[in-house]
Amino acid sequence: MKKSLKPTAALAPNPVALVSAGSLEKSNITTIAWTGIINSDPMLVYVSIRKTRLAHEMITEIGNFVINLPTDKQVVEADLCGTKSGRDIDKYKECNFTKSISSMITSPGIKECPINIECKVKEVKNLGSHDMFIAEVVNINIEEELLDSNDNILFEKANLISFAGKKYFANNKEVGYRGVCLK
Repeated sequence: MKKSLKPTAALAPNPVALVSAGSLEKSNITTIAWTGIINSDPMLVYVSIRKTRLAHEMITEIGNFVINLPTDKQVVEADLCGTKSGRDIDKYKECNFTKSISSMITSPGIKECPINIECKVKEVKNLGSHDMFIAEVVNINIEEELLDSNDNILFEKANLISFAGKKYFANNKEVGYRGVCLK
């Protein structure tokens, strides 16, 4: 038997993305789970970000961002970047992250994340609480050990985290809870 629920975030799990934006001098990171691929040629992705977020302001101003994919070892940092404001703290410093220079855009990536996806904004859709930034992927930086001999990504080796309900998962195992990490 099924029960009917009001609309909620039932499409899960979602990848956890640390979205970085800004410049090497002034940047911010926000954690989002509202992201995905929307086209393959050209490769288009989206991130939906609350209008009140500093990252929203920066992306709107400069027109680019990096989607950094964290591992299960970075769940505490991912949670911090999603629950603390970049207006109050320097998230790179607080998380001991290193800014990496992007190849095709001004926003820095996060060196410690194994996958960094450089994106240029093509369109912004106002959706209510969030704006959806539709962006073209212009470059991907990835740790070489996550590639096979044909440059196919070996996602099973990355131990990337996902988000469902209010919990973080890696390899189908709970590794944290939003606001109160297990680590």
